[in-house]
Amino acid sequence: MVDRVYKTSIPAQRKALERLKAEFSGLNWKTDWTKLRIEPLLQHAKQLEQLLRPQGSTRLTKGVGMFHSDLVYLRDNIRGLEQILRSERESLRRRVKAQGRESSGAMRPGRERFGPVQGRVP
Repeated sequence: MVDRVYKTSIPAQRKALERLKAEFSGLNWKTDWTKLRIEPLLQHAKQLEQLLRPQGSTRLTKGVGMFHSDLVYLRDNIRGLEQILRSERESLRRRVKAQGRESSGAMRPGRERFGPVQGRVP
């Protein structure tokens, strides 16, 4: 019988992918990560879940090692996608913060943005 860990972990990974799909859809990306990585991984997780249903589990007792590698593959990809999401959110925050400073006139009064260079000129 296929280990219970796979029967609980693969659906959990599928739910994490669905959550990431929703989070990625809310951001404006140059790269469409949903179509590029999330949807294929989601389809793969769904296929694995179908194989783990009771009628298939008796046939797959010798393939447990392959389920383990699939689970590791899903986990690694989810971690990578979460890092991309964090990085993009931080970048977006920095851009918004910088735009806010420029529009609020955060420069010292009386100074031009790109004024003449102070000091000796040869």
